[in-house]
Amino acid sequence: MPLISSAYPGPPAYQYNGHLQTIIPSLMRAVTGVVYERERLTLSDDDFVDLDWIRRGNRRLVILTHGLEGDSHRQYMLGTARLFAQARYDVLAWNCRSCSGEMNRAFRLYNHGEIDDIGEVIQHALQARPYDEIVLVGYSMGGNIILKYLGVQGAGLPEAIKRGIAISSPTDLEASALLLDRPSNHFYRNRFMKKLLVKINQKAVGFPDRLDMTKLRQVKRWRDFDNFFSAPVNNYRDAGDFYAQASAVNFMPGITVPTLVLNAQNDPLLSAECSPRWLAEKHPHIFLETPRTGGHVGFALAHDQHTYAERRALAFAEGQ
Repeated sequence: MPLISSAYPGPPAYQYNGHLQTIIPSLMRAVTGVVYERERLTLSDDDFVDLDWIRRGNRRLVILTHGLEGDSHRQYMLGTARLFAQARYDVLAWNCRSCSGEMNRAFRLYNHGEIDDIGEVIQHALQARPYDEIVLVGYSMGGNIILKYLGVQGAGLPEAIKRGIAISSPTDLEASALLLDRPSNHFYRNRFMKKLLVKINQKAVGFPDRLDMTKLRQVKRWRDFDNFFSAPVNNYRDAGDFYAQASAVNFMPGITVPTLVLNAQNDPLLSAECSPRWLAEKHPHIFLETPRTGGHVGFALAHDQHTYAERRALAFAEGQ
């Protein structure tokens, strides 16, 4: 499809660069009025994920997937949940393994390329209620997950799934890993690393001899961390194998439903490779929107309780 000319007017003037557009909404925003009902879903491998629902008997459902070390209570998740619920959608905001406040049981964690879990979440939702229409919305890592899921499923996608929306998605993980190593991105790198290391240490204690924690001394780049820890925890051979199998761009040609990819050009965590213009220009179902500003999962609007990304997601879900 043709590339979309973005209608995003830009953030408030005080958010004058991509870092401020990323950090301020994350730290300062407070979404109210969202009350979830929690359900624990036991997965086929006897592990679990926690699902947070807003169920009002609607025939349409939006399934929300969070970003790296996020959860269903991040402000972007709450904001999207509130907006879609107001538009008469049921909402399912699911938490990846280990992200709901309780460590998962299995050795493995979650990762950008894991799509079996979201597949089980979708099947569970359809068994709970035969929804006429399901829309998938993912932020950052969650966007990569849904893009890979849609691409891998292709024509075998459950019939109820009508659209996908991926926001601030690192569809090329190797390119994004290189960006994290830039000095200007050390704030994000250190924040992610600190949180992930807590979980890696828990896995090392719970599963002795499965991880070599002395390798921490050899971590100089983000790729090193993926090589020594992300890959073995998630059953990849090494970082290269992880990047190849987890990067959604390698699977997006298989997408068969209208899918929006919304990535800001000044996103500090995404390289140009994460917004595959070459694919969107030829693909009948991929709509690529790359506003000049917005940051990473930012897209703030002046005098609006919702972000442009949230309003754009709803509009796209409604066929606009």
